[in-house]
Amino acid sequence: MSQGHKRIDRAGVLPIWKPVGLTSHDVVAKARRLLRMKRIGHTGTLDPQVTGVLPLCLGRTTRLVEYIQAAPKEYEATMVFGFATDTEDLEGTIVEQVDEVKLSRDEAAAALARFQGSIEQVPPMYSALKVDGKRLYEWARQGIELERQARKVFIYNLELTNWHIREDGYPELSLRVVCSKGTYIRTLCKDIGASVGYPSVMSRLVRTSTGHIRKDRCVTLEQLESLVQEEREQEAILPDDYPLTHIPTLTLSDDLAARALHGQKLRLLSPPKTAEDETLFRTYNNDGRFLGIFVWNDTLQLLKPKKIMALTDEFNG
Repeated sequence: MSQGHKRIDRAGVLPIWKPVGLTSHDVVAKARRLLRMKRIGHTGTLDPQVTGVLPLCLGRTTRLVEYIQAAPKEYEATMVFGFATDTEDLEGTIVEQVDEVKLSRDEAAAALARFQGSIEQVPPMYSALKVDGKRLYEWARQGIELERQARKVFIYNLELTNWHIREDGYPELSLRVVCSKGTYIRTLCKDIGASVGYPSVMSRLVRTSTGHIRKDRCVTLEQLESLVQEEREQEAILPDDYPLTHIPTLTLSDDLAARALHGQKLRLLSPPKTAEDETLFRTYNNDGRFLGIFVWNDTLQLLKPKKIMALTDEFNG
């Protein structure tokens, strides 16, 4: 980057294809250095050995992180039946192993079907969840295992994509999963194995989408660096509402849009057809300008502001 390159301060979503070997925080640090921006946040941690879609929020779009995190995620994973580790992936120490696995492809497919819909998961000890001021993996590295509460997650789709027997005789299964925020694919693989009576472990994981951001919309860190050097980095940045397709839309009249920009509660002539209490809406003006996130209060019959994103001077300009 030339010394004369100006520091930028813009909003939007920068979808990075995270490489193996970096933490999500490493990716954020590199993006801050390349873009000369401090205000950058990621939208969901990926373990260092995991690759895939990692959207970064730039500037004021960091205010939307929680809503982008809530978008469904899609993963491609591979798991092995026959042994288990303390980390539930190949990074850990083997804690259980069997000599032989008698399991067919059809039996494995039937097991997957039982995990679709709402399920409960116990978060793994080697995870970033905080308990008593420390992350679980910090407790685990001290040899301490804490009791964890099961949490509900939702599996929208789970399908077997490949099945073969490894040289060591253990079956290896590949799957595609579309799931809610907070789903641990490592734990899903462990629980699938347990459901058919065998220890199992996740051997590979790729996040193939966050919402409808897929690999073809992502850039690598190397590509980002080249774009910055050519002062073309804006080409990689998506509008701040791009990943929010899981939130229904609402178009406001000019009068309501103007009031929305000032953070006012809005009384509509008629409630939105899909509105239930606490329903979130992406709101737009008649010209398609994204105004922000609002929530419907059914008791008061009002639309209340959550995050105002459009700037008043931009709107009037």
